[in-house]
Amino acid sequence: MIYTEGTIERIRPQQFHQTEGVEDWRVVGEGACAYFRTGSFGAGARFVQAISEIPAAGQDHPDVDVRREGVTVRLITVTDDYYGLTARHVELARQISVVARALGIPAEPAAVQTVQVSVDALAGPAVVAFWRALLGYQHRANSGEDLLDPRRRGAPFYFQQMDAPRPQRNRVHVDVWVPYDQAEARIAAALAAGGRLVNDADAPSNWVLADPEGNEACVGVAGPPGPATGRP
Repeated sequence: MIYTEGTIERIRPQQFHQTEGVEDWRVVGEGACAYFRTGSFGAGARFVQAISEIPAAGQDHPDVDVRREGVTVRLITVTDDYYGLTARHVELARQISVVARALGIPAEPAAVQTVQVSVDALAGPAVVAFWRALLGYQHRANSGEDLLDPRRRGAPFYFQQMDAPRPQRNRVHVDVWVPYDQAEARIAAALAAGGRLVNDADAPSNWVLADPEGNEACVGVAGPPGPATGRP
């Protein structure tokens, strides 16, 4: 489903995944992401320069993280009332992948992830206000329950409104968003390392795990693809 809000054609993660030409990319909690293993800082800098020369990059302003080993690129629209993917991201992702192939830079779709801190709160607005001031974060798209690092480097925070205390369970946990095709392997690794499965009622989109002392974490995926199509 594509729906238009003003001049923005919003799309869902599944729609992104099921289109052709975006095989290098995975949608996680913070947009469509790709990791390209450049092998050196110089190669990464040249790759980023080539991305900057794609005309669409000037409109959609991809987030780029350059490290010695590789470059992570994230595509997401951030406005006052929307935080997510648009139809334009599909074509930009395709063009970035074409540039990477021309430069001989391989993509590693399994290498992307997003980590989010989630807090269960009874006095939601007051708790959010505290963390907003402490972290120097901002609200996400007018949301009263999501906080973001304005520089988009720190982990986002999500505040879940609770109606009653939840004794004997954590009030703070970590959400780990992984590529849709890596969730089973990541969960298996966590269980083999001493974790346990707490709840899989929302699988295959979300699993709740716990470490040996009961500290909880969620593994989430966004939009596994359906049949491939040629258009977003």
